[in-house]
Amino acid sequence: MTRSTRIRRAALAAGTCTAVAALLGTAAIAQATTPATQGAPDIPVAGIKAHLDQLQSIADANGGNRAHGQAGYRASVDYIKGKLDAAGFKTAVQEFTSGGAKGYNLIADWPGGAEDSTVMVGSHLDSVDAGPGINDDGSGSAGILEVALAVSREHLKPAKHLRFGWWGDEEDGMVGSQHYVDTLGADKSKISAYLNFDMIGSPNPGYFVYHYDDKLAKVFTDWFATKKIATEWDTEGAGRSDHASFQNAGIPVGGLFSGADYIKTDAQAKNWGGTAGKAFDACYHRSCDTSKNIDDTALHNHTDAIANAVWQLSS
Repeated sequence: MTRSTRIRRAALAAGTCTAVAALLGTAAIAQATTPATQGAPDIPVAGIKAHLDQLQSIADANGGNRAHGQAGYRASVDYIKGKLDAAGFKTAVQEFTSGGAKGYNLIADWPGGAEDSTVMVGSHLDSVDAGPGINDDGSGSAGILEVALAVSREHLKPAKHLRFGWWGDEEDGMVGSQHYVDTLGADKSKISAYLNFDMIGSPNPGYFVYHYDDKLAKVFTDWFATKKIATEWDTEGAGRSDHASFQNAGIPVGGLFSGADYIKTDAQAKNWGGTAGKAFDACYHRSCDTSKNIDDTALHNHTDAIANAVWQLSS
């Protein structure tokens, strides 16, 4: 223990900030009274892309995909689980059956926080059979993984419980997330918010915010406004990703989306850059959805927005 620490503890034991000021000066008051966590850290895009490279390597070693029922999917689960276990999360692999094949959800809980008010963050981890699925949805899966690892690095002590989920077999109709919600029973009332991230690094990106819950939407729109990034309400992804499983169960949902096969308009290109008249992701559900099919800036911006939401909503 340093000398200044001993002085500060003695001052605080005296019970007043005046005592602190007498011993250490005005600057020490701020240090003694500032919360340990000011806000979310910047999430390094290099860390996210390292996970995407691993998912690409897994696909390359397993027939070119990470689809439900294929070896590449289970290898993807094992990779992410290993990272989370090492970071101090309590993980569980939930099994289900779909189309005659075994599927897996990965659930990761960060210790602490009020479990009757759980903030949950999720992405689907499977690809389609046609390709490795690095934007759809390796991008969301890697983004929330790096946010989870930041929670560990920062030793976050949230007031609300934090849970992360990676869903299996989304591509056949949100099968894994629906299975998870079905198993919750009465515990679904303990989830105060579910945030979904399905495609956040599209190569011709947009910045779309889910608008199913005003409070959750505002968390994202306010953050993007501080970065002077225009946003639009998402319509392309409505009912097409795992948030629907939670929304249909009465759980408040929010999320972000960078666009799939819809076409970018002139107005959107003016706001966000990129190319009007082309899809947000021309490789959507194709073999070319590889690690080269990612816009680094969009990936970085969206993941920082996720981190901000996790820090803010769990406080």
